[in-house]
Amino acid sequence: MSFSEKLSPLVGRLVFAWFFLVQVVTYAGDWENTITLMNFRGVPGAAFILALVLLLLVMGSISLIFGFHARYGALILFIVTIVATVTLNDYWRIPNAAERAAEFHRFVSNAAVAGGLLLLVGMGPGPLAVDNVKGGGGGKRK
Repeated sequence: MSFSEKLSPLVGRLVFAWFFLVQVVTYAGDWENTITLMNFRGVPGAAFILALVLLLLVMGSISLIFGFHARYGALILFIVTIVATVTLNDYWRIPNAAERAAEFHRFVSNAAVAGGLLLLVGMGPGPLAVDNVKGGGGGKRK
């Protein structure tokens, strides 16, 4: 196995974790405005849901950083990403063309992130992961 085949999955996992941890800091740091947006979009129990989502994002990110049960971490992040994208980036409801285009761009970007997470679910965390240490959590499927 080449150096890049060993290193690329690790770097990819770290970039995913960075992406989601930035989201955690952003939404937690702007808690009130995030709750307001969620209420505006009709999310019931917005404060509880936001706290749950932030917890799931942190847990999923930690899973990816260490490659510990990384398939499950990626699956959790995939589900959160899809639900949040469909709920909060509903570009089809926006009448203004410029605003709709910007929201569509966010929707497509999030869909691409979700696709990358599915690759991780299917292919695993790569060789540099706790999952691949003897006795680790969810290594290669047989």
